[in-house]
This record gives sequence, structure tokens and C-alpha cells, in this order.
Amino acid sequence: MTQDHCVIPARGGSKRIPRKNIRPFAGRPMIAHSIAAARDSGLFGRVLVSTDDEEIAALARDCGAEVPFRRPPELAGDHAGTIEVIAHATRWLQENGETPAAVCCLYATAPFVQPDDLLRGRDALRSGPWQYAFSAVEFAAPIFRSFRMHPEGGVEMFFPDKFHSRSQDLPRAYHDAGQFYWGRPEAWLTGRRFFEPHSFPVMIPRWRVQDIDNPEDWTRAELMFDSIVRQPA
Repeated sequence: MTQDHCVIPARGGSKRIPRKNIRPFAGRPMIAHSIAAARDSGLFGRVLVSTDDEEIAALARDCGAEVPFRRPPELAGDHAGTIEVIAHATRWLQENGETPAAVCCLYATAPFVQPDDLLRGRDALRSGPWQYAFSAVEFAAPIFRSFRMHPEGGVEMFFPDKFHSRSQDLPRAYHDAGQFYWGRPEAWLTGRRFFEPHSFPVMIPRWRVQDIDNPEDWTRAELMFDSIVRQPA
């Protein structure tokens, strides 16, 4: 039977926040939040974790995910790309009797993702000839007013021609929210890129988006979780 499947990439090596995929966050391992969202959504025939690490594998199983294979070493380094990792999992599914209609990559460090977000992503992918549907968010400030800092001091605008433009007259800009990417199997397997006309952005409110790449990000995410999840309005 054709079903949608979820793959959560979670390698063992993390330089800036050691073991961040299983570090305790809001009372349970970080990856547990993503596994719970995937399972609670009811959208997936299987929820798989792609990892090279035995401790992560054991914990993921305890949280209700499957870990039916080990990620190969060449896909477990610092430079391994998301598309390559999900392509490997997609290929494994096909080689083991599955014919996924879509494969959703859900990051292990996405504690604010909601089952409804995943549903909106699935529906967006099905709404047209899209190859991907991914979580996106609007920049908090106009990127056309951004500038770089010189080592010796001073600044330089990236878009100096926009200096006199009013903020409300500048184009709105968006970026990857870093939560999930729904993709058709052939998109993953052929390495098609996300940020192209064949992709559909699924908008997430800014107050529910936080990359977690360094200790400051982690602290901010914990404060956000206390306000958003533990003490809902």
C-alpha cells in the first residue's frame, strides 16, 4: 500500500551543542518532541530515524520510532546534506518493499513543530505539481537594509541602492524555518534542491520558529517553550 513516511535525521556528532539531538529539552530528549509530533499527526505509515549512533537509536525506539538501518559513515559527517540523507532513507524504503507517495524529513531539533503544521505541509505538496513543501518564515527585518561589518570598523550595506527606500516599500523576504520538508521520492532521489520554483512554502509564525545551532539558540528555545507550550495563552 502506498503511504507517506517520515524520516528524522539525527547523527551522533554535533560540535557546537554536543549530543544535542538527545540532550534533555523541556523534560525529555530533544528528538522525542519531533517523534511525538510525527506520531500524533497520524499522517505516516512509518516514522524512521536515520542515525549512525547507537544511543540515539535506542532512545528513538523508546520514543516510538523505528531505526531499521544505520546511516553509513559517508553520510554522518559534518558536510552531509539533508537531501542526500533522506535520499538514502527513501532508497532503503523502496528496496524493502515500500512505495512511499511522499517522504517527510522532520528535523530532530524542531520542538515547536505541531501535527497541524505537518498536515498543512502534506496538503501543500498534494495541491499541485510540487516536488517539495517546506516550513518557511518571514524575516523579522527587511533584508535589503542589511549590512556587513568591516574588520577594522565601519559598515557597508549589502544593497546600498535601497538606503532611501522605506521599509514598507521593500519586497518581503522569507527563509527556511528549519522544521520539515515534504518531498516526492523522485525529488529526494534525484537531488532536486528545495529553494526553487518547484517548491511550496508552508508559512510558520515567527514566534514558533527557532534554529538551535549554538548554546544561545538553545537558551532562547527553552524560554520560548516555557511561554508557548507550557503556558499557552
